[in-house]
Amino acid sequence: MAFKSNGSIIVTDGRAFDNIANLTIQNSGNLTITSSDTFQGTVAGYTSGGAAGPTFSNVIDKFPFATDTNATDVGDITQGRYSTAGQSSIISGYSSGGRNPTNTNTIDKFPFTTNTNASDVGDLTQARGLAAGQSSLVSGYASGGFSPTVNTIDKFSFTVDSNATDVGDLTQSRLAAAGQSSSTNGYSSGGSGLNTIDKFPFSTDSNATDVGDLTQARGYASGQSSTTHGYTTGGFPPARNTIDKFPFASDTNATDVGDITAGRYGMAGQSSLVSGYSSGGTPPSAGINTIDKFPFASDTNATDIGDLSQSRAYPAGQQD
Repeated sequence: MAFKSNGSIIVTDGRAFDNIANLTIQNSGNLTITSSDTFQGTVAGYTSGGAAGPTFSNVIDKFPFATDTNATDVGDITQGRYSTAGQSSIISGYSSGGRNPTNTNTIDKFPFTTNTNASDVGDLTQARGLAAGQSSLVSGYASGGFSPTVNTIDKFSFTVDSNATDVGDLTQSRLAAAGQSSSTNGYSSGGSGLNTIDKFPFSTDSNATDVGDLTQARGYASGQSSTTHGYTTGGFPPARNTIDKFPFASDTNATDVGDITAGRYGMAGQSSLVSGYSSGGTPPSAGINTIDKFPFASDTNATDIGDLSQSRAYPAGQQD
């Protein structure tokens, strides 16, 4: 973020100036520099891994934010697996944990600048699937999950390839929650049989607090983030089409603001600067290939804007 005060340009950003992502310069008397946070992208959404019927997918799909079109296969994660948590840095996507068919602790990383395969760069503190993923400017988080059901908040560095550390606890053990991120906090919403919205700070390593409720108790939903709100889409049981929205500025309950195109669960969530996306999911058990998109600017229903390269359920979502 940047602003001009008393004739001076002030840049405030968590990154070095020459590494600011998505740089925009406007010169009409004043110089303005803006950049997007890692929980929103300006280029493309990614959908990695998942369950494709009886097999486990290793495919990394990429679809553009600028146009509504199908995804393309641009690489592979290190092993086919599903129920992974997705995180995004300025330059890389991460897929952490998951099942194949037993729980894994692998943290995979793939670059946004080139279409290529992921590499194994570290381990979570516990082998588990069905964790929620969150991203600050400098770290990725995996919260909760099934190993058996845990309340662990893991944190790993974006700047150094290393193992995660346990930095706190959710308010209760849960699996299949949706993950959202503001510029200052991570959120874990819902989970199997739960409506709780938990919030934990990025600035300190500490436990989460319960800050509100979803409109329905549900798990296996996807999470999206605008600059001001978190979104929780779909979920189970039964297969839901609800789009819930909750504010980052105040700790309060979510409201139902629209529907995705069909009731489903086990989707990946992605966020651009202006829209939320929900890709893949189930039913049927073999998964679907739908990419749904809904606007952040207005509370309205999602539209089907394209297809993944293969039908699958329980993938992870990232954005560049």
